[in-house]
Amino acid sequence: MFNLVGEMHLPANQEIQLVGIEDNTMELNLEIDPQEAREICVDALCSPNCEEYTSMKFYRHGLFVFSQNGRIRQDTLVLDTSRSSLLPDVMARPPEVAPFELRNDEPLKLQIFIDKSMVEVFANHRQCVALRGYPERQDSLGVSIRAQGRDVVLRSLEAWQMKRIWDKK
Repeated sequence: MFNLVGEMHLPANQEIQLVGIEDNTMELNLEIDPQEAREICVDALCSPNCEEYTSMKFYRHGLFVFSQNGRIRQDTLVLDTSRSSLLPDVMARPPEVAPFELRNDEPLKLQIFIDKSMVEVFANHRQCVALRGYPERQDSLGVSIRAQGRDVVLRSLEAWQMKRIWDKK
């Protein structure tokens, strides 16, 4: 493990840079009490001025779903790579969107694996989204977190640097 963050209050609508957590090959484990926030966003592979970044978002009641009972709102997990690369030949693709129900009494647990261009997000061991991002910049290494609408509590964050598979032993 290369970094551990204990419980931390995250004020609404403020981007919090996670100082000391920087890499393009790592595993992040976050536990968040979402309280009444409408959105929680974790950005990774961020360049210093956010020219490039990959967004992982949890939307509380963010997706309309049609069922036998009519139209309902459902929690949603989103992985957005639309700002992941400045390379001119990288094709844009829509975000990966998956329904995900977070019970009122449970924290949001995100396990995020980043391996250069590949990002995988697992939510509470029940849902997964994954995409490639292809960052161009060598300094696209940062991580930040943001709560929209209301404050949240980051209960814990663990970060591990992963060994690159192409490095010689």
